[in-house]
Amino acid sequence: MSINLSVVELTLPKNTNIIVGITHFIKTVEDIAEAVVTAVPNVKFGLAFCEASGDRLIRYDGNDDELVKAAIENAQKIAAGHVFVLLIRNAWPINILSEVKKVPEVLSILCATANPVQAIVAETNQGRALLGVVDGFKPLGVEDEAKKKERIEFLRKIGYKRG
Repeated sequence: MSINLSVVELTLPKNTNIIVGITHFIKTVEDIAEAVVTAVPNVKFGLAFCEASGDRLIRYDGNDDELVKAAIENAQKIAAGHVFVLLIRNAWPINILSEVKKVPEVLSILCATANPVQAIVAETNQGRALLGVVDGFKPLGVEDEAKKKERIEFLRKIGYKRG
């Protein structure tokens, strides 16, 4: 028996965030879709889920054709059982992650980002597994006092902190 590792580049349409996670049941598609629109009613989204048994189809939902298509394409690239790919526009992951995490089928979230994402995929004779993701780029250093002040001011400017 052998294992092959590969890096899969995920595609994010302009002005979107991606959430990638592991789940375990066909009901996931409807439950995540409901969680997303409950958390942010005007959110645009596309969702794809890789079924691991039965018909083994990529199940999908969404209310934006571009995002649905991109979610399906990313799920096809990963092609690992029980992985879901959610693309959102008009909302930030922070707005919906709590609701997505509450979905009973969701086991883990691997990323929630607008950064470039690479998926680390393992393949055996049985199938494929998503081992993790590379979210963005490695750090270039440690923030100094000026960058710390900039971060604090930015969070207040966009309304995520008071004061």
